[in-house]
Formats: sequence, C-alpha cells, structure tokens
Amino acid sequence: MKIMEKNIYARLIATALNLQERAVANTLALLEEGCTIPFISRYRKERTGGLDEVQIAAISDRFDKLQEIQKRKETVIKTITDLGKLTPELQKRIDDCWDATELEDIYLPYKPKRRTRAQVAREQGLEPLAQLLLLQRERDPERAAARFLKGDIKDVESALKGAQDIIAETVSEDERSRQQLRNAFTRQAIISSKVVKAKADTDEASKFSDYFDWQEPLKRCSSHRLLAMRRGESEGILRISISPDDEEAVERLKRHYVYGNTSCGKLVAEAVEDGYKRLLKPAIETEFAAMSKERADEEAIRVFAENLRQLLLGAPLGQKRVMGIDPGFRTGCKVVCLDAQGNLLHHDAIFPHPPVNKRTESAIAIQKMIQKYKIEAISIGNGTASRETNTFIKDVLAGRYDIPSSPRMPSSPRMPRVPSQPSQPSLEPPQVFVVSEDGASVYSASKIARDEFPDEDVTVRGAVSIGRRLMDPLAELVKIDPKSIGVGQYQHDVDQTQLKHSLDQTVESCVNLVGVNLNTASQHLLMYVSGLGPTLAKNIVDYRRENGAFTSRAQLKKVPRLGPSAFQQCAGFLRIPDAKNPLDNSAVHPESYAVVEQMAKDQGCTVADLINDKEKREAIDIKRYVTSEIGIPTLTDIMQELEKPGRDPRAQIEEFEFDKNVSTVEDLVEGMILPGIVTNITNFGAFVDIGVHQDGLIHISQMANRRIAHPTDVVKLHQHLRVRVIEIDRRRNRISLSLKGI
Repeated sequence: MKIMEKNIYARLIATALNLQERAVANTLALLEEGCTIPFISRYRKERTGGLDEVQIAAISDRFDKLQEIQKRKETVIKTITDLGKLTPELQKRIDDCWDATELEDIYLPYKPKRRTRAQVAREQGLEPLAQLLLLQRERDPERAAARFLKGDIKDVESALKGAQDIIAETVSEDERSRQQLRNAFTRQAIISSKVVKAKADTDEASKFSDYFDWQEPLKRCSSHRLLAMRRGESEGILRISISPDDEEAVERLKRHYVYGNTSCGKLVAEAVEDGYKRLLKPAIETEFAAMSKERADEEAIRVFAENLRQLLLGAPLGQKRVMGIDPGFRTGCKVVCLDAQGNLLHHDAIFPHPPVNKRTESAIAIQKMIQKYKIEAISIGNGTASRETNTFIKDVLAGRYDIPSSPRMPSSPRMPRVPSQPSQPSLEPPQVFVVSEDGASVYSASKIARDEFPDEDVTVRGAVSIGRRLMDPLAELVKIDPKSIGVGQYQHDVDQTQLKHSLDQTVESCVNLVGVNLNTASQHLLMYVSGLGPTLAKNIVDYRRENGAFTSRAQLKKVPRLGPSAFQQCAGFLRIPDAKNPLDNSAVHPESYAVVEQMAKDQGCTVADLINDKEKREAIDIKRYVTSEIGIPTLTDIMQELEKPGRDPRAQIEEFEFDKNVSTVEDLVEGMILPGIVTNITNFGAFVDIGVHQDGLIHISQMANRRIAHPTDVVKLHQHLRVRVIEIDRRRNRISLSLKGI
C-alpha cells in the first residue's frame, strides 16, 4: 500500500469512527504486518493508543470497504477513459469520491446499459429535439419535431415521444434528481407489506399474519420486523414496497426541470413524471430496500455475535468428572461418563420415562455409574424430557429409590482404553446442571465428532458434547457452526458472508480472551488462537502426541512451520499450567519476560516470589521500566497479570432449579412469579425458559420501569432470573413475561 493511500485511508477512517488519525494509521500498519486483532488489542496498546478489539475490528472493516471503493473507482475510470469522455474535472471528482453511492451516480451516465427506449431515440437522432424541449424556448414544439421526421420516425408524435424518453432517462440519471429523491425517501418513505391473495389462507402464511396489511415509516422499522417481512417476501407470501409521497416527489422534480406552463413545459413535465415512475423511483426504491436490508442485517448480526459471545464465555465448571445425559422419552436417555479431561470412559442408555418406565433399573444404573466413575457433576440437556430427567436424577441422588447396596453393573459396550487420572472419591453428591443442547446434534454428525469418536454413534457423541459443555462451554462450542447454536435472530436471512466474518471474529476474540491450555486444547480450539489456524493447530497437536506435553512456550518454536511471526502472535494466548517458568501460564507475552525478570531482580527475588508476594509487587514503580517498546499500558497489564496469573475472566457457575410445581403450560397462572433462564436475546426482548417446554418472552417494554435501548442493557444470555407471568396465549402457545416490580 502506497504511503499516500495509507494517509488517505487513515484520515477517512479516523473521521468516520471519531478516532485519532495516528492510532488508526498505526493499527492499519499492524494489520498489514499480519497481526491479529486480539494481538494488537492486547499487546500493542502503545501503538494504538489503547484501542479495544471492537474499534480495531471497525478499522479493519472500514479499510476493507475503502479498498473496495478504490477498486471500483479504477473500473469506473477505465470505462469512461475507453469511451473517450474522461476529463480532468471528472477524474478529480472520481479521485475525491469515497462514497459508494455518489460514485455510482457519477458513473451512471457513462455506464454501459441495455438498449433502452432513450438509447433507441438517440440512435434515431432525437437528442437535439430533447435538448430543445428541455430549454423550453420553442413556442411550437410540434413544428420543431417535424424537422426530425426521418427513418423510423414517421410522425411528429413519435418524434416527441422519443425526445421525452431521452428527457425521462436524463432526469433519472441526474445526480441532483437522485439525491433529491433519496432525501425524500430518508424523510418520509413508508414500507408496506401486503399478503399475496392466493397464499393468504395457507398454513405457511399464518406465521406472517401480522404483516398481511402492514405499513410504517421505513426509518422506524426495526430490524426484526424488516427481516420478517423480507422472509415473507422471499417465500412468496408477502409483497413489499417502499415509497415516499409520490405526488410531492414529482412536484419537487418538476420545479427543477419545468419553467412555465408552456407547450414545451407540459411535454417536459410529462417526461419528468414518466422518468420518476418508470426509472428513478424503482432505482431508488431498490437502493433503499438494499440499504435497509443491509442495516437490518448488521443489527441482527450484532445481536447474534453478542449472544454468541455471552454463550461462549459462559461459566465453566472446570476439570471435574462429569456424567452427561441426553434426555429422551421413547428412545431413552443416553448417559456418558467423562473423566476430568473430558475423555469418554463409559456410555449406556436408561429408560426411566414413559413408555418404558424402567425407573428402578435406571436408578440402579445411575447410582452405580456415579460410584464407579466418581462422578462430581451431572450435565443434563435442556431438550425433550429435560425436566423429567432432572427430577428423576435428583430423586436418585436424594435416595428416593430402593436401590440394593451392591447393584450389578450393567454390561458396558466396548470402549476404547482411555487413561484416567486417579482421584479420591467425592464426599459430596454430584451437582446437577441443565445445559443448552442446541447444536449438539450438529456436532454429533460432524467430521470433528467422527474423528474424535469413530466407533461411537451420534447419540453417544451428542451426550459427550452435553457433558463437556458443562466443563468448558468455550472449548466444546467452538466445534459447532455458530449458526446452529440457537442464539441468533433470522440468521439464515442475513448476509451469510458478513455473518460468518462477524461470528468468526467473535469466536477468535473469546478464545483469546480466555486463553488456551496448550497441553489439553483440541485442534479445533487451537485453530482460533491468534496467529495459528488449521495447519499450525494440527502441527501442534501432532507434536504434542509425538513428544509429550509442552514444558515451555519456547518449545513452540520446534513445531513444524511455526515461525517467529506465528510465535509472536500466538504465544501470549497459550497457557502451560505446570511450566517451570510461571509466566508461561500467564497472559504476559514472552517478549516482556525480560522486564518481569528485571523487576524480580530489583526486588531481590524470583519471578515466582514476585507473583506470590503482594508487598513486593506493590513496591514496584513501573515508570522505571518504561522503554521505547514497553510503555505504561503494557506495564499496567503485566502487573495485573502478576496479581492473578492465568486467571479465567469467566464467571463462576451456579446451580439452578425450576419451580417444582410448574412443568407444563397448563400449570401456568397469570401473576405467577417463577425462576427462569435467559435462552436467547433479540432486539425486541429476551426469551426465557421457565421449565414448561415453551420459552416465554419478556418484551423490551416489560424489562424495566425506564426506557432502555436494548435488552442487553438489562439481561444476559443464560442469566438466572425471576419473572412474572403476565399473559398466556394457549392457542398460539405464547407466554408473555415481565421483570417489572420483581
């Protein structure tokens, strides 16, 4: 990238995002060097002025868009040059233009197009007549038109009509006209939705019934309503239109082109109206349809990404011996036992529910597995039969079944030998948790799952996923396509490229925020570590398998193809809990080890002593260690990390229990106050599981006694709440909830 281009891009981005130009320029330089967003945000604060990941991602995205505009400008200039119509003034206008819409307006008169009515008229030699009419100085336009009767133009009416076609196209391609109409759309456009009559009474149309006859100002149309209407349109159920006040818009255009109530003026007025209805309005309507859809996409993707972030950063149980249960009625509950590293030790199926009802046998099997595999926690999927399975398990743990003292262990299917670490039996009964099983079926049928468990079927893999999600949601959920996790809003209707880009950035951000255990992380988790990717992640796992556990970060340099650049990007985000150097289990980057060692030396102690002794840390004056490369921001981060090296930023997990007296919608009564878990967040509210197999909705208006901008101002994904039931629509199976007054 040329220096001049860099400066232009930095200035434009800084202005658009209200950031310092120097910080933007440095960030662009770091991105060009191949640095990742997490690395820049965490380890290059001196150069960026402390920009966070959101700001750096915005700079990156804005830079990509400016580059796209630059490429488009090059195409435009080449096309106009080939036509022989590029003037110095036009060249300057294009060079100075950085707005995609304005650029297309400049290009439009020169843009190759299909053979329009106006083009045909020009070929018939009617351009001079159109100019005469536009000037409106001719008293007798018909006599003027008679001079153009030749070839296919047999009469005056045809000549005038052709000239009007030229005027209509001229009006529609005029930058001033287009901008004027855009202003009208921005101020007063109405989006309308009508049902296609032939589809009105069909079952598939019923979900769009709210939009059978709907209209509202486009500028007030929320993203979820717009996406719902567009989905109805794509399914052939709705017809959508966007329109300003047509009469006012046409009158405004006429003021620019019609100079009086003359014969020529009337012909020009007719041409302006034709140009508006046939060419200009449809073009601007298409533009605003695309623009409003793009904005709705951006908002939906933002909501999806935030929900995904909260889900990935869900509280982990940690390395415990876990029983994972995928509940079911007819097909039974698939049960797996995992060691503290998530390795599969045993699997079985129990049938405690109708129609089989082998409750005692199932209780014996559960109790035996808990004892044999020293289970410390039980993870139950939240799908079909979840409440019933949860109740059954708690009854087993509470001793409500008459279980023989030495039950016979049910026969176990052939299992691979997996070494488990010895540990003392748990003195406490296992904790019981209900986890989201969204995406578990997608994982169980994926190549990743087949590679992990080639000898097990999809039901076992799904139960393993449910168990591992409790131990470490992040490590398990990164294996699943984010779109399948169930925390999105119209995820299949938005721009898929942008969605993938945003979600990949979110996963990468979360993985690097938490950090990754270099000796236990799966290949798929390592893929998202800054500077790695599929190839290096595989190489790390292969090296680990062949050479044993890593003992230091420096050992990463021995991994094939992991060069200095990749090491710089990834090292700070990888953890080695039992490393000889305690900094290898922290977020302190190896490039800063020397300064920490100097701090310890100045305090007359080791690095380990510095970490363990608060007084020694407090005695350090970090200003003494400022260099040309390391400033106060980095030194502050180092001191925070020394206080709690390798700390997990995620919250502590909490047990949760639904109201025991409520298990179906029929049990609900308006006014009830119930415990619930937030399962999804949208622009218009939050969905909450209250244990009746149907999530209720807290509309944004029911979240607080004050006006809030977005539901995330009040609630978070998987948050435990107490909610009030305010309405039950049993016909449509809808439950309305409220947080007010609780």
